[in-house]
Amino acid sequence: MNLVLMGLPGAGKGTQAEQIVEQYGIPHISTGDMFRAAMKEGTELGLEAKSFMDKGELVPDVVTIGIVRERLIKDDCINGFLLDGFPRTVPQAEALENLLSDLDKKIDYVININVDKSILMDRLTGRRICKDCGSTYHLVFNPPAKEGTCDKCGGELYQRADDNAETVQNRLDVNIKQQEPLLTFYETKGYLRTIDGQQDINKVFADIQQLVGDLR
Repeated sequence: MNLVLMGLPGAGKGTQAEQIVEQYGIPHISTGDMFRAAMKEGTELGLEAKSFMDKGELVPDVVTIGIVRERLIKDDCINGFLLDGFPRTVPQAEALENLLSDLDKKIDYVININVDKSILMDRLTGRRICKDCGSTYHLVFNPPAKEGTCDKCGGELYQRADDNAETVQNRLDVNIKQQEPLLTFYETKGYLRTIDGQQDINKVFADIQQLVGDLR
């Protein structure tokens, strides 16, 4: 099965990706992982990507697509893959279609984990981290026994700067604007399947299992 996983920050993509990989034995391929692997292996495209990243510039699509190709032709992708964080734009999605066609592959489903923006705000702004041991808590979903204090070491809990309401709001707005054309593209293609990400984590995964069950 060849899947693309989409969802806004805080939608639970990471959790679901872990379960998909464990259940179906396909590799979880994220943009960051691909770039790091290509750079570590010293491939021509990996070094080219590094030259842009070292300057703080975006890696051009032609380089990114080349690195995606290098990753998808590896042996562990024979039975499928889970793409996460790529494509991010319609031109990248079109390039991916051409690449998969060359490899005699196709996308089976684009799974979009949908969560209301107000809920994402609560999820993302509620995170607290221990200054001493780095343990993570959430004011709603995983609160400490004593407010503001780490259960494990007694350290002080704090909110990261990128978890404050204004930063989270801006981050979500940017992601929504970027994601909308891509969702429309995949909906037109007939690949898009939307999963309710506001349910219990296990129910979300059960819905994904039901969706992809016919691909096995």
